[in-house]
Amino acid sequence: MNQLFSFIKKEFKHVFRDKKTLLMLFGLPTVQILLFGFALTNEIKNTRVTVLNYAQDNTSSELISKIDNSKYFDVVSYVRSESELEAEFRKGNAKIAVVFPKGLDSDLKHAKNAQIQLIADASDPNSATTITYYLSNIINEYNGLKLMKTPAPMQISAETKMLYNPELKGAPNFVPGVIALVLMLVCTMMSSVSIVKEKELGTMEILLVSPFKPIFIIIAKLMPYLIISIFNLIIILVLSVTLLDLEIKGSIILLMLASTLFIITSLAIGLLISTTAKTQQSAMMISLTGMLLPTLLLTGFMFPIENMPIPLKLLSNIVPSRWFFIIIKNVMLKGLGIGSIWKQLLILFGMCIFLLRLSIKKFKIRLQ
Repeated sequence: MNQLFSFIKKEFKHVFRDKKTLLMLFGLPTVQILLFGFALTNEIKNTRVTVLNYAQDNTSSELISKIDNSKYFDVVSYVRSESELEAEFRKGNAKIAVVFPKGLDSDLKHAKNAQIQLIADASDPNSATTITYYLSNIINEYNGLKLMKTPAPMQISAETKMLYNPELKGAPNFVPGVIALVLMLVCTMMSSVSIVKEKELGTMEILLVSPFKPIFIIIAKLMPYLIISIFNLIIILVLSVTLLDLEIKGSIILLMLASTLFIITSLAIGLLISTTAKTQQSAMMISLTGMLLPTLLLTGFMFPIENMPIPLKLLSNIVPSRWFFIIIKNVMLKGLGIGSIWKQLLILFGMCIFLLRLSIKKFKIRLQ
């Protein structure tokens, strides 16, 4: 056992001597969480709004003020005709326009009904839908306040409620995906490259013919990346809470245990790659192409799995990060316990055991 601890200590020293490896291990999670949290978020903020106000009354003024005071919108221009409005869109000066009709106050007082037109730039349909939804909510909120102050005829209205992410922020979707992506890449790529490097230098054969058991060699090689990956997870969670205002609603202990299981599974994949790769470059390429794309495309992180063709749906079932993504979203965002994620945990545990046994078996066959 003392030999094992000495070997683990040696591996830690080896990792911390390599500045490039350290930069990848600790810089990658920080850069990705900041990139996805701020630059690549699908949250709409500071959207440029132009106004065509035929009404020129109190209601239109109050609504314009409410829209402009929202953190999601900035009223940047006022136009006097539809031709000027169209010119604003052609120049790219506005993403959405609000058109107030003549007699807005009069229609509200006498007919108890009035229509406001929203015109959005739908060259990006997803953004247009989100922007329109945000602006409609502001108008509906104003309408609700008006109804509380003045009597209105009987009417039926639909109330929309967004669970777990009422403000439709981007962080609750991106952070779980970034955690899965960082842990998968760091564990798989670093573990495979570390072992292949020993093979290239010829030191792995020396270790295998020594009294040191092969299983202890594997444990010693993988242990630093297990501990560093857990530390990376803590960094991501701290950044998410402090910088992205993302509340962790579930059990942190359950979150850490599930993440550790996923980390071990990813390390087993790296060990499996190391048995086939002959050089560090090939190990890195296999890790990147084999793990990066499935984690991005087949986990529900970037694209909904429900919308995919049946062959891709079936293929996504063998991607460990898909099940981990479900686990971490349920624990972090919904505050659910083990009773709601035991199936995903069981699948991930089965994958972990299978990959560990297969990778250890192939490791012994290829290197002894």
